[in-house]
Amino acid sequence: MKAEELERLLTVEMPYGKYKGRVIADLPGHYLNWFAREGFPRGDLGRLIALMHEIDHNGLGELLTPLRSARRTTVRGS
Repeated sequence: MKAEELERLLTVEMPYGKYKGRVIADLPGHYLNWFAREGFPRGDLGRLIALMHEIDHNGLGELLTPLRSARRTTVRGS
């Protein structure tokens, strides 16, 4: 897992479905679990959703806290 992949979880939005427009890091656990059961989309989107599923499933969501804080500071400072 690379830092760039974690950062992308906070920037890439879900392009379709019930949670369209929500960043991957903010998708609810039950939705991530659904993808794990039914199959992740192909390509980059699927890799990011699978990564977020692993983070969520293993209780590692705190990994994203420093990145979230850094993004808020960057957005405010712009």
